[in-house]
Amino acid sequence: MSLEERAKATAKNIEGKAQEAVGNVTGDPKDKAEGQAKQAESEVKHAVEDVKDNVKKNID
Repeated sequence: MSLEERAKATAKNIEGKAQEAVGNVTGDPKDKAEGQAKQAESEVKHAVEDVKDNVKKNID
């Protein structure tokens, strides 16, 4: 996984956690849901990149 892609996914996860926390504090279900969605997107990106890394290792 490229370091840049890992950093982007991690940043998206942090952004999602912050947005979810704001939603919890303000009671805004939309912010909470959007924050959770960003965290899920980050997890998917990490999983995809992990698969790419494993394929590359097997090829090398």
